[in-house]
Order: sequence, then structure tokens, then C-alpha cells
Amino acid sequence: MMSYYIHFTDPNSTEMEDFLNGIPTCPGTCFFIDINKSTDLKYIGGLPDWGRKLNNTFNFISLLNDFPDNIVKGIGDEIMLFIPDEKLRQKKTISTYYQLLEEIYSTVYNIMTFPVNDMFLPCKVSIHYCTEVYNVTFFKGANDYYGRDIDLTARLMTKALQNRIILSEKFYIKVQNDLVNLGYPEDYGCLASVSGKFMETFRGVPESTEYRILDA
Repeated sequence: MMSYYIHFTDPNSTEMEDFLNGIPTCPGTCFFIDINKSTDLKYIGGLPDWGRKLNNTFNFISLLNDFPDNIVKGIGDEIMLFIPDEKLRQKKTISTYYQLLEEIYSTVYNIMTFPVNDMFLPCKVSIHYCTEVYNVTFFKGANDYYGRDIDLTARLMTKALQNRIILSEKFYIKVQNDLVNLGYPEDYGCLASVSGKFMETFRGVPESTEYRILDA
């Protein structure tokens, strides 16, 4: 389904208020994936150098290949990916939050440890499970998502470093629920390396946010 298109020329339109009140939330998982050091690289070499590395890195991020229709936007070398719960449940290969986490962790790890130098650029990632999010756009023909949980995912990115994944506690709980359903221990797979809880009050967010760190 495409976004609800919001475009009313009357700023006080009662129809706009009725329309907005009728838009449902769209729960799902939001990723921000940033390719690290790409800006520095542009000052060192030309397009054949940094363009090749960006191409290779984007192609290597498997989630982008598995969920091509869920790439919402790219800003510079940062990508926003949003996977609604309904879409995730329909997938055959990656259909749980745990599998999403393992997939992005494997990508970050494999880029970091790739045996050939100068092939890829390192990544950093933030992940949040969103409930306060709407599939809306203010631009005709575009697909987009807005809401305070999207903004929070971007704020989590401020804690990310090269080869690091920041996951909100809300997403971590979703992953743990999957492990229970699968009969796996809570430290299964990449979760053996996850940190304890941290807490931060991010700019513009009135309540504190719990999150965890997962380094590749």
C-alpha cells in the first residue's frame, strides 16, 4: 500500500482534520544505516574510487536486497529502511525480528572482516521497533513514514560508531520474544555480544530511552 497523501490547500480545513484522524498507525521496524567515512573519502579520491566502494557496500547490505520496496529514503550516504509488521510476516526467509537483527549484524561483521582491502566501507546502524508511526507523505507519488518513533530511531544513531549497531530496548524485547518462541536461549547467536541496558534522554524526546549496543 502507498502512503496516505496529505495535501490540503486550506490550512484550516475540517476535511484535513477528519482525514488525519482516520489514518491508522503502521507498527514495524525502522533501520538507519550509515556508511562510515564516505564523506572523507570524497575529498581524497574521485568518483571512480568512492563511487565503486559505495556501490559495493550498498549491494552487500543484504536487507536492502531482501526488502527493496521498504527503502524509504537516502540522505547522503545514510539509508532509512522501514519494514511494517505486516510485510515482515509475509516474508519466507526473514520473517522475525531476531532474523532481522542477525542479518544486519552479519552484514556489518562481514564487511568489517572482508579479506580484500578497499572493497567496502564500514557501516553503523540504529534499530527501533516503532508503534507511533504513520505511512504518510506530503509529496505526491512518494512513499514515506512519519512519527515520533522514526525520529527516535534517528536519535539512536547519535550513539552509533563504526561497526556498531544500536538497538532500542523495545526492539530487543521483540527479539527476545522470538527467541522464546523458537526455544533458543536469550544469548543465542549475535546476542551473546549484546551489552546491558543504557539510558539516554535524547534531544526533543521528553522521556528517557533505553537501548543496547551490539559491536561486530
